[in-house]
Amino acid sequence: MEMIDIELLIKLCISAALGLVIGLERELKRKPLGLKTSLVISIISCLLTIVSIESAYLFPGSDEVRIQMDPLRLAAQIVSGIGFLGAGVILRRGNDHISGLTTAAMIWGAAGIGIAVGAGFYTEAVVGVVLLIISVEVIPYALTKIGPKKLLKRDLLIKITVTERESVEHVLLNLQKEKIHITHTRIKDLREQSAHLLELKTRVSAKRSVTNIYYTLSHIDDVQEIEIMS
Repeated sequence: MEMIDIELLIKLCISAALGLVIGLERELKRKPLGLKTSLVISIISCLLTIVSIESAYLFPGSDEVRIQMDPLRLAAQIVSGIGFLGAGVILRRGNDHISGLTTAAMIWGAAGIGIAVGAGFYTEAVVGVVLLIISVEVIPYALTKIGPKKLLKRDLLIKITVTERESVEHVLLNLQKEKIHITHTRIKDLREQSAHLLELKTRVSAKRSVTNIYYTLSHIDDVQEIEIMS
């Protein structure tokens, strides 16, 4: 019994350490999934997996009545139940941009790591965490350097207020000259301000900073106000 307790503690500690790595990566990026959330998910997933496996073999039975239980039945419910937490971090912004998908996936991943450790797959769990960090940190950075041109661009929502109706076309032409590709255009009259609002969904080079784009737009004639959302 003592050896079982030590093994249980080892599993929980390994699960906590791996969950800490996942949580730290999200915490450094100021994402909703932080250290505490990741640790709780990983540790409790591991604990429930241990309980599920142990109870399947410790459940009382007899020679006359043979009781069969799925050792991972309880652990299987973790995968579906964790979806509620994942859904809570997915947000839809006003510019139709969906955010939080990676964080939701990392929540699911933390639960999976806890299950793997609880089931005794230590090496697989460690390799899984390493691959997770590589997938969300190293690979995206590498793609911005050596990837296809389409992956070297990002989406920006730009709102520009101009004073004259004739300035609308002038602004659009200047954006094209600055290699700011416009994918969607919406023009709205602001009668109270005697101005016109341009809402533009654009694709620009990922290497180009938002401040650089702002300075470029501010030098265009007749531009009254600028708002940029990434």
